Amino acid sequence: MGVGRRLYLPGGSPVHRLPPQCKLLAVLAFAIVMVATPREWFWAFGLYAGMLAAVAAVARIPPGHILRRMVVELPFVLFAFLIPVIGLGERTEVLGLSLSVPGLWAAWNILAKATLGVTASILLASTTEPRDVLVGAQRLRVPDLLVQIAMFMLRYLDVILDEMRRMRVARESRGFQARDLRHAPVIARSAGALFIRSYERGERVHLAMLSRGYSGQMPIIHDLSATARQWGTALALPLAALAVLLLGGLAA
Repeated sequence: MGVGRRLYLPGGSPVHRLPPQCKLLAVLAFAIVMVATPREWFWAFGLYAGMLAAVAAVARIPPGHILRRMVVELPFVLFAFLIPVIGLGERTEVLGLSLSVPGLWAAWNILAKATLGVTASILLASTTEPRDVLVGAQRLRVPDLLVQIAMFMLRYLDVILDEMRRMRVARESRGFQARDLRHAPVIARSAGALFIRSYERGERVHLAMLSRGYSGQMPIIHDLSATARQWGTALALPLAALAVLLLGGLAA
């Protein structure tokens, strides 16, 4: 199973059927609105979380699927918990610990917005094929060169990982076990060999593509155009979040 396909959860929900460019723009707009929300508006972040939960329910994405993939957020969580301890300014006692008040606000701000942003990204990846995400980015006028670099990276990352596994099996079948720094030269030579093999494979693939008529742009095999109704359905999430932000601003 490919790296990207580990995130994708096949399904036939209305969210799955939306064109990828609609979902990409919706997630980006939702993230912008969420980041612009003042950190003191706890109620607004609760509403944002409810909106994402509603999208997950419509898409039939199990909570466990989302929670398992939120491990990528762990560095942000650790950093957020560290800020109140090392922060400056006014301090308060929490469970016997002296914590910085500005640090607590900063930690909450990072934790809330990072969690919501990661959840929105997981929902996007869970309902959209990896290649379709890149085609959607292409339709949103993201530079072709960036899209193709990402597309080739996504495709050949699995090839390189398979090559690494074969090299590791070959070393271990000859009795090699990396236990200390004395084995670093062997690992370094393996890394060099992997780079050369990857570079040569890349050249062969490029020549094969040129021989088949590649002209600098990947062909779009199936139609991913979006109707006005599909755009409206996808943008319902960021528009609802924007309504929350505007109502909060009027009430403040």
